[in-house]
Amino acid sequence: MPLQTLEPRRLYRQIADQLSALIAQGEFAVGSRLPAERDLAKQLGVSRPSVREALIALEVEGWVEVRTGSGVYVLDRTQQAPEAPPSTEWGPLELIRARRVVEGETAAIAAGTARRKDIEAMSRAIERMRELADHNVMPLEGDRAFHLAVVECCGNVVLAETVQGFWDSRRGPIFTRLGGYFESMRSWRSAIAEHEAIRDAIAAHDPEAARAAMHAHMDKSHQRFSASWRRANQFLQPTTETRR
Repeated sequence: MPLQTLEPRRLYRQIADQLSALIAQGEFAVGSRLPAERDLAKQLGVSRPSVREALIALEVEGWVEVRTGSGVYVLDRTQQAPEAPPSTEWGPLELIRARRVVEGETAAIAAGTARRKDIEAMSRAIERMRELADHNVMPLEGDRAFHLAVVECCGNVVLAETVQGFWDSRRGPIFTRLGGYFESMRSWRSAIAEHEAIRDAIAAHDPEAARAAMHAHMDKSHQRFSASWRRANQFLQPTTETRR
């Protein structure tokens, strides 16, 4: 038998596989509620964000249903099993932490190199975000344009393609499902203000302030996606999706 290629396994994927195996073995019966995130994290010796990513992956795959304000419940998977998301998809919360590192530095570089046309591109992107939000549409188009406008100031193709890859990864099924619980017009309006702070720091040619503003944006994004399910239930409201 020939050797087969080995793929690196994401931590959330390992957690999801372990939980799905337990469900398949009957350890968690159909209709039962899984232990709380904090309890699973303690038992597995991992962080709560990694557990959350795993639970969302299981929901995408049809193993469980997340009921905000109540818990995560085991589904009957015998009828039809949804296709599993690619095993190479990055965990959303881990992705945000990586973006904090890279985009904090691209913002600092941009503060030293940005020209008027670059600041105008950032402002147009923010305005597009605001227009979409005013029409109750997720302003992803403007969000992407803003972050690409910042990294374009660096004049580095590798950084530009890295940031583009980071951003485009949020269109994966796990990030999309997580966003469905924690993204709302209220959270997006907060994000728009955070983008304005980044733009203003870059326009002032203040690298330290630009880095701090980008770090604050990523930290708040992480906090939004890490909020309790009960808070998600309070803040969500219907929106028109722009994801394709």
